[in-house]
Amino acid sequence: MSDESTYDVHPPEPRWTHIALRATDIDATIAWFEEFTPLVLIDRREDAQGYGAWLGMPGETNNPFILVLAQFHAGKDPFGEAPLATLAPFAHFGIEMPNKADIEAIAAKAEAAGCLGMPPTMMPPPIGYITMLRDPDGNTVEFSWDQGVYATLQERWRSS
Repeated sequence: MSDESTYDVHPPEPRWTHIALRATDIDATIAWFEEFTPLVLIDRREDAQGYGAWLGMPGETNNPFILVLAQFHAGKDPFGEAPLATLAPFAHFGIEMPNKADIEAIAAKAEAAGCLGMPPTMMPPPIGYITMLRDPDGNTVEFSWDQGVYATLQERWRSS
């Protein structure tokens, strides 16, 4: 194995960078995430194994985190014998919204599109006001307001 790297830039310390999912229709999944979440297509590739895509938040960050999607060509999936794993019913992606009204709006949009998994519901702290959507493969995406993830991290960063 060679010590030569493909890239000239590497993180200065370990970073949590991604979560990866197999998709049955990568185009539909990309379109869904771009329509229902703030994620945008960062990179897209195709090789002999199949298709790959990276989705993430727009803008530069020192802590990148992306959603990796893979759709393998027939007979090329190294995990083809395994069932298509989905994040559901509790396992989910979480997106914290700035306003309570944002939860109502995304739930209404999802209901109209037939992908609402759970209507807006006020949960006890620290969960907050949430709604759940389902992507084209059945993965759960939670949208929350007043969950406190952002507030807690802001507080910790300011104190350090």
